Amino acid sequence: MGRSKIAFFRGLVGLVCLVMVPSTLFAQVPSSPRSVKVINEVRPGLESQLKEKGLAYGAPVFIRIFKEPKELEVWVKKGRSFHLFKTYPICTYGLGGLGPKTKEGDRKAPEGFYGVTPDRMNPSSNYHLALNVGYPNSYDRALSRTGNAIMIHGNCVSIGCFAMTDPAIEEIYALADAAFRGGQGAIMVHIFPFRMTGEKLKKNAKSGWKEFWGDLKEGYDLFEKRRVPPEVSVENKRYVFR
Repeated sequence: MGRSKIAFFRGLVGLVCLVMVPSTLFAQVPSSPRSVKVINEVRPGLESQLKEKGLAYGAPVFIRIFKEPKELEVWVKKGRSFHLFKTYPICTYGLGGLGPKTKEGDRKAPEGFYGVTPDRMNPSSNYHLALNVGYPNSYDRALSRTGNAIMIHGNCVSIGCFAMTDPAIEEIYALADAAFRGGQGAIMVHIFPFRMTGEKLKKNAKSGWKEFWGDLKEGYDLFEKRRVPPEVSVENKRYVFR
């Protein structure tokens, strides 16, 4: 077999590995007496609300976060695209203000393109329930950024995580848990300083993060256009979208 054919089959195997969901996925979704109790309590209400919008409990979900105006959106997949299910208020995201997290202790929450996997769910968090967004990602590591354990959690207090009310995190956690048990391998979490409109960027044109935010806008615009999270990679210390 020629090298080109070998490369082709290796690429094909890699692609299959990316899209296949392991049969042991259900066992990999963590749980605790607390999370089981919470999910059993909130599931009936969520199922009813989803049904009203033509959406299904257990379908894949996608999360968008906007530091201004402190909002977290949960989108649910129907067909080939995602539909906005609910917008939750964020209590706080720390004291560092706008701009990405760059080092441990800067009291900032990250901005960029992240992902929650089943092993990043914490059903026994000190902050009620929590989802680790996956900071630092490959982009952050390319820039030698430090810090870790950035969560979306409850208790409404934070120095760098995205803190929600307990009722809000209960619903978000239940939707994520159901999506994983339904076969979703990872939940994309896109974090922005604000809605990436031309007007907002113009208003913040003097920020030192202008170029970085311009890169974020490309990913934001792709989702706005297609309602499907774009594939994101990192090349030469910049986000690249496909």
